[in-house]
Amino acid sequence: MDFSDYQHLSRRTAHYPSVGHPLIYPTLGLTNEAGEVAGKIKKIFRDKAGVICEADREALKAELGDVLWYLAQVCTELGLSLEEVARHNLDKLASRQARGVIGGEGDRR
Repeated sequence: MDFSDYQHLSRRTAHYPSVGHPLIYPTLGLTNEAGEVAGKIKKIFRDKAGVICEADREALKAELGDVLWYLAQVCTELGLSLEEVARHNLDKLASRQARGVIGGEGDRR
C-alpha cells in the first residue's frame, strides 16, 4: 500500500464530531495518539529497562497506526497528500544534510 491509497481508504472511517472546524478534531486526535506512543515507550524504559518485547511492538504498531490515521485526516483537511508531506520532509532533511545543518535547532536552518 502506498500513501495515496492509505489516505484515500482512511477517509472511509473519518467520521468525527463537528467541533467548529474540521481541522480541530483530527489535530487533537493526532496529538493524543502521539502521546499514547510516547507513554508506551516511557513505560518500556521505566518498567522493562528499555527491552521491547513482541507484545510491546504490536501495541506500538497499533498506536502508530492511529497516529498515521489522524495524520492522514489532518493532511486531507488541509488539502495536502501524505505523499506530498513525506516528499517535502525528505527534501528538507536532504537540504539540511547537504548544508551541514542536520543537527541543531530551528525550523529554518
